[in-house]
Amino acid sequence: MEVIHIDKPWGYERHLEINDDYVVKELFMKEGNSCSLQYHEKKHETFYVLNGKLKFYVGVDKDNLVEMELNVGEHYTIEPLVVHRMEAIVDSLYLESSTNFLDDVIRLEDKYGRV
Repeated sequence: MEVIHIDKPWGYERHLEINDDYVVKELFMKEGNSCSLQYHEKKHETFYVLNGKLKFYVGVDKDNLVEMELNVGEHYTIEPLVVHRMEAIVDSLYLESSTNFLDDVIRLEDKYGRV
């Protein structure tokens, strides 16, 4: 499979593997940037930090988020319906392994104006 590169306002993502069962992405997030505050109805995902440091927000809803740091070698798994957001404390590279529901993103907030 050819690696798919997608530029994002916060950095980029590369789709390393997509099949009927799972997806593996490499994501690069620039310091001070963040992805949307979001959740997924079906998608189950695990993040693993390769380089850098991420601030990670997670909770049952957008008004009840816990903040934690993810450092090199640390990982976190998100179940469906869990609200979350990553923010790069420094330039960061991480992997996302997930079920194959690529369009299952419900954005609650996005500082780049995406819906």
